[in-house]
Order: sequence, then structure tokens, then C-alpha cells
Amino acid sequence: MKRDSTCMEDDRVDQRTCLICGDRATGLHYGIISCEGCKGFFKRSICNKRVYRCSRDKNCVMSRKQRNRCQYCRLLKCLQMGMNRKAIREDGMPGGRNKSIGPVQISEEEIERIMSGQEFEGEANMSWSNNGDSDHSSPGNGVSESNQPSPVSTPSSRSVELNGFAALRDQYIGTPVSTHYQYLPHLFSYSAHSALVPPQARSLDPQSHSLINQLVSAEDLEPLGTPMLIEDGYKVTQAELFALLCRLADELLFRQIAWIKKLPFFCELSIKDYTCLLSSTWQELILLSSLTVYSKQIFGDLADVTSKYSPSDDELHRFSEEGMEVMERLIYLFRKFNQLKVSNEEYACMKAINFLNQDIRGLTNASQLEQLNKRYWYVCQDFTEYKYPHQPNRFPDLMMCLPEIRYIAGKMVNVPLEQLPLLFKAVLHSCKTSVSKE
Repeated sequence: MKRDSTCMEDDRVDQRTCLICGDRATGLHYGIISCEGCKGFFKRSICNKRVYRCSRDKNCVMSRKQRNRCQYCRLLKCLQMGMNRKAIREDGMPGGRNKSIGPVQISEEEIERIMSGQEFEGEANMSWSNNGDSDHSSPGNGVSESNQPSPVSTPSSRSVELNGFAALRDQYIGTPVSTHYQYLPHLFSYSAHSALVPPQARSLDPQSHSLINQLVSAEDLEPLGTPMLIEDGYKVTQAELFALLCRLADELLFRQIAWIKKLPFFCELSIKDYTCLLSSTWQELILLSSLTVYSKQIFGDLADVTSKYSPSDDELHRFSEEGMEVMERLIYLFRKFNQLKVSNEEYACMKAINFLNQDIRGLTNASQLEQLNKRYWYVCQDFTEYKYPHQPNRFPDLMMCLPEIRYIAGKMVNVPLEQLPLLFKAVLHSCKTSVSKE
């Protein structure tokens, strides 16, 4: 019996390796066979007009384990192998365009112009954070993969006019756009002079207000019930701390399952898709909630418990490089969230956007998920611009945290279970210390 041609094509892809780093390829991305990681890295680099630097000889080895060590050489190889930047959607949203276009060959001079940032000259430079940076993308684009110093990003002055935004809002939110929306900037792109223009007071779109209230109502914002009190002088063992972490994870997961049933769009999706989404994102949802609405307990009560745990020399020596990377990224992300002081409304929107990931394999209705994702994307943007008019970069800052959460959650799976107590001790101690110094 002949197999379906699509299945045969999928099998061939499964047997292929990424032309950039050698990892398992997931398909044809921007003209060449590549993995999800390199696909997302290339898109973020081009969309955000990243300019990287190589501290070596511009010939760093690209492999699955070493691809994050030099962003310059990774982007250089993407261009040399024929990744097509014209296949990336200009609005930065998930889903490429011109999918039929294959690899492209560009001259060394053009590659040099891209790598040096000459193509972006005349546009103002902007850095995401003073504390360092990671690669980021819009939700649904894959994961962040960087531990390099903050690259320079350059905003574009390109904007979408009123009529285009009105159509988008009518489609995804269902309410005509208010007259106070004159332009919709690209997600990571604000005009160079925007910071000089005083923000104009405006109202929140009524439909945005209604949808946000529905999302917040679906949340269980009560304190966690898992006991995290400990007597003075008691020494916590590795087994006891691991058992406590498991209980916390159980409670947090249970809350996510209950949350799904209260979502305003619960009846719009199939049970199969909900199961697929939850199985792929539950770690991300738990991590997001731990860093925001439950952070006082996690970085307070749980930190007190972990401080009573003393790892052995053997545990310290066995701590993996994977664990070190997760630790560094968690500390950085904690500081970012602590700086932003995410509101319950923003948290509820971020959580819904992260959950509605149409790029997950096995979904039956990805297009419907994309529409829902965009709906809450615009709702969140509307709310942050209304609530925080003097923080024009707040919305992109929030959105750029999501791929980092996705990446960290994926990395934590690879940390050996016996190393989790030490990982949590190190992270919570560092975060609590940094807060006390502020």
C-alpha cells in the first residue's frame, strides 16, 4: 500500500539534519532545511536588525551544543547557506511568506553589509535591557537561544496605517478601532523620535477591557497551599527538598488544568488541541506564574526552605553545564520581571499568548489558534499602552520575555532530577540577595 506523499516527505525531513548546526531538522525554513532553533534565531536576527560581534576569528564551529556561543558566526552561516531573509514576514508575526522560494545566494559584499549593520544605517539604535540581553521573538516563533552580551538592535520607523490596524482589530477583537489609534508600530520598532513625543492620554478599548477581565477571572490568584514553613535550625535534606519541589509542581500544574476550563475561548477549541497545548506548555506556564503572581512565595518562603539545604561536595561537582545555563538565565529573567512589576492583567494576557502556540506539532486547528493568539496579542498591547503611557517599550519588553521562558523551560527538562534541589537553592539565593540589595 502506497504511503501518503506528505508522510514520506515528513520522514525524509526527520532523517535530515540542520544545515547550520547539524541538529535534527524540522522542515524547510526560509529556503533551507534547518532546525527550529536556527529558524527562530535567523528570524529574530533579521526582524530585530541585530548586529553581532565575534570575539574570535569569525570561523566558530557551529554544532547543536556550540551554536549559542557565537551569534555572529551563526548568522553568517545562515546567510552563507542560503537562508532567505525576504521569506520572513515583515510584520514579525509567526508564519513565513513566499514559502516556495528556495535558498538564495548573495554576494560577500551584501553579506558583509548585513553583518556590519550598514543596511540599517540611519536608524536609531536601541538596546532591550541594561542588564544584558537574549535573543527574543514574538510568541509562537520558537525559543530564545543566546547567552552572549547584549547585541545592538535597531528599530524601524515602518508603521501600519489606521485602516490596516482597524481591519486587524475588527478581525481579531471584533470592535472598531478608536480614533486615538493613529499608527500601530511594529512590535519591536518604534520611530526614533517617539520617545520625544509626550504620550497622549486615551481610553482602553471596551472589548479589550472585557477580554482582559475574562482572563483575570479565569486565574487562581490565591496563595499557594503547599506548606513551605520550616523551623529555625532544621537542616533540609536533598530528598526532602526534592519532595517539596514535586508537591509545588503538582499544585501549580493542577491550577493550570483548572485554568484551561475557565478560559473565555474554552468552547472554541477541541479537547485534543487543549491536551496537545497543555502537554507542550505546562512547564512554561508554571515558570511564568512562579516568576510573577506567586513570586513572593517562591522567592520568599521557598527560598527560606532552600537556604536550610546544604549540598554535598559530590553534588556541587556533578552540577552540569546545562544547569549553570538555566541558573544564569533564571536569575536574569527574575531581575527583568522584578524590574517590570508585571500586573495581573499583563500576566493573564502573557499566559494566554504563550499557551496559544500554533507552532506545536499535532494540532488539528492551528489557524484558529493563530487568530486567538493575535486577539490577545492586540489586547495586551492595548492595555499596556493605556495603563503605562510613559513606558512605550513596555509591551515589547513583556513579549520578549516569553521566548526566554520557553527556552528555559525546555532546558530544565535536560537538567538531571538530582540536581534540581541545588539549582533552586542557587537561583533563589541569588535572586533574594539581589532584591535585598536594591
